[in-house]
Amino acid sequence: MNICIFREKQELQNMPELPEVETVKRTLEKKLVGLAFEGIHLHMPKIVRLPQAQEFVSSLTGRKILRLGRRGKYLMLHLSGNYTLVIHLRMTGRLVYANPDTPMEKHTHVVFLLSNGDQLRYTDIRQFGRMLLAPTPELDTLPGLRDLGVEPLGEHFTREFMKKELKRRRTRLKALLLDQSFIAGLGNIYVDESLHRAGLHPERLAMDLTPRETTRLFQAIKEVLTDAVNNRGTSFRDYVDGEGRPGNNKERLQVYSREGLPCHKCGKPIHRIRVAGRSSFFCPQCQKV
Repeated sequence: MNICIFREKQELQNMPELPEVETVKRTLEKKLVGLAFEGIHLHMPKIVRLPQAQEFVSSLTGRKILRLGRRGKYLMLHLSGNYTLVIHLRMTGRLVYANPDTPMEKHTHVVFLLSNGDQLRYTDIRQFGRMLLAPTPELDTLPGLRDLGVEPLGEHFTREFMKKELKRRRTRLKALLLDQSFIAGLGNIYVDESLHRAGLHPERLAMDLTPRETTRLFQAIKEVLTDAVNNRGTSFRDYVDGEGRPGNNKERLQVYSREGLPCHKCGKPIHRIRVAGRSSFFCPQCQKV
């Protein structure tokens, strides 16, 4: 296989973004809240970032799951004793609720034994995912979490925030929207989809947007993410929700991974360029420079 084609196929196996992690959270929350961890089978210790593997297992055992949360692309299980289990699925991580009689999938690296007799299983073909257990008050001081930007579906993401921030950033839109310290949870799929919905070229400079264009982008981000959450996320190959089901949003994508196919708005072929080291899909007619 041509190495360029291979790299592109790898790139289209995107890590779960905000809608996917939010869907995993919602599907697991109704099953896990109120249960406790009775034991943990940790088959690949390197997945655990904090604390050491043995302490991770012993500290988790016996803790009750109080609620689930999400911060950017991070899934959070808030536990008794004011501790939180943080999970980053990365490229191929899956976290699925299962009956113990269900055959164990290959590449299952962690099995959480639950107090009702069922299991929570973590599988990861590429082994890029990470977990950490920490006191809840310390979460905002941890690497990866402490630098996260505003939540795009939260109350602090406003038109005023966008207008203020874009005006002072001499950065291409695609690169800026991928920056997790600016907006948390956006990735390649939903940046491309948001820019298309807003009619903005991925190489436009953020500071050059007009007030009307800024408002369009603000609205597009919220709408694209909300639609994707309602459709339970986008599945290409690896992503499934907490019940093992793929998302339904792939069929609704307007530009992402549609190179050469007609734009649903104007009929012109979708183009692909590289911006900030990532493939960027856009319509040259609807998103003019």
